[in-house]
Amino acid sequence: MNRTIFEYVTLKDRPDLKEKAAGWFHEKWGVPEKSYLECMDAYLNDETPNGWYLCLDEGQIVGGLGVIDNDFHDRKDLAPNICAVYVEERYRRQGIAGQLLDLAVEDMRTKNVSPLYLLTDHTGFYERYGWEFCCMAQGDGEDKPSRIYIHR
Repeated sequence: MNRTIFEYVTLKDRPDLKEKAAGWFHEKWGVPEKSYLECMDAYLNDETPNGWYLCLDEGQIVGGLGVIDNDFHDRKDLAPNICAVYVEERYRRQGIAGQLLDLAVEDMRTKNVSPLYLLTDHTGFYERYGWEFCCMAQGDGEDKPSRIYIHR
């Protein structure tokens, strides 16, 4: 069986992917492309330690996530947050999300940024990767509270 070897990169490693990545995240989450570009520019210009992480399959983005101060919830004290975690459907169940989460956690740890937080409706998924339930938080525009996880 041929197993694909994926390439995991930070946007710092591949700044040439900035526009493509901003468009990809916008397509997945509906957040304005301009917002992604602003966050990515701040990261690339060393204005923030918060990073952007991608999984590539032969140069194509198949997974990604970012780190931002707050992922649109009412617990502003819980920062920074992993955001925009997404893996293309046909690439799921291959460990890509876990690799991206590990890459982000380790990269942020090298910048002395820990813990990290994550807002989600998923139960059971993030625990596999060392995340622990922290509390509930109200997401902006959401009807019901969502779960916040912490990675120490």
